[in-house]
Amino acid sequence: MATPHRPAIRSQTGVADERTALSRHRTGTRSNQRKRGLIRRVGIVFPAAVIAVIAVIGVAVGAEVFAPGSGAFSAADALEAVPGSHTMALLEAERQQLITMTAAARTLTVVAQPKLASPAQAAAANPGTSSGTGTGSGTGTGSGTGGGGIVYVASTPPDPHTAQSIAYNMMASFGFSPTTYFGCLLDLWNRESGWVYDAENASGAYGIPQALPGSKMASAGPDWQTNPATQIRWGLGYIKAIYGNPCSAWAFEEANGYY
Repeated sequence: MATPHRPAIRSQTGVADERTALSRHRTGTRSNQRKRGLIRRVGIVFPAAVIAVIAVIGVAVGAEVFAPGSGAFSAADALEAVPGSHTMALLEAERQQLITMTAAARTLTVVAQPKLASPAQAAAANPGTSSGTGTGSGTGTGSGTGGGGIVYVASTPPDPHTAQSIAYNMMASFGFSPTTYFGCLLDLWNRESGWVYDAENASGAYGIPQALPGSKMASAGPDWQTNPATQIRWGLGYIKAIYGNPCSAWAFEEANGYY
């Protein structure tokens, strides 16, 4: 009697081995998929990282190039310096303005240089004085001789807020043209007192005009000891009464050492 055919029965060990192999196959497949995904991501991220590094280097270089004099030029400032930013627009506007100003400066021309009138011209322009001839320097003061041996001194207007400026502005009220006579007055009181309001001589002369005694100037004001304007007012009145004008007083000073 033939033995009936029995289906082969796999042992439990064999089944377990097949399951382990299948699990390993699936695990390997998933692992390979992760590796391929990682490679793809690295292929995208790496170039982006390189570009970012290059951008950072470019910003750093830009910070060095555009750094202000203080050296404190931040990365944010450097980022603003890229084309199209507000900073670049301002820089471009300043550049255009500089170009315009430079072009305008190149078109400037000197029409004429200021000149001082010669002493003779100054004397001739002032009524009541004799004409004379002489030459004066182009700047500061110059001198020339008019009729009667009077020396006229040309001078530029003094600086404002000085004793000399007070005298210059006060001369017209005494009938003295400042453009004609101020140079003489300047030299006269430069020698006498240096225009120092409290200048005092051993003889007792005092103040800018060196009044002798100084108390004479009280007729021009009670503050004659400290106020240059009071002293100048008295001095101009004295010059007009004794010499007629500052240049005649200066001529006497030159000849005698006092006035």
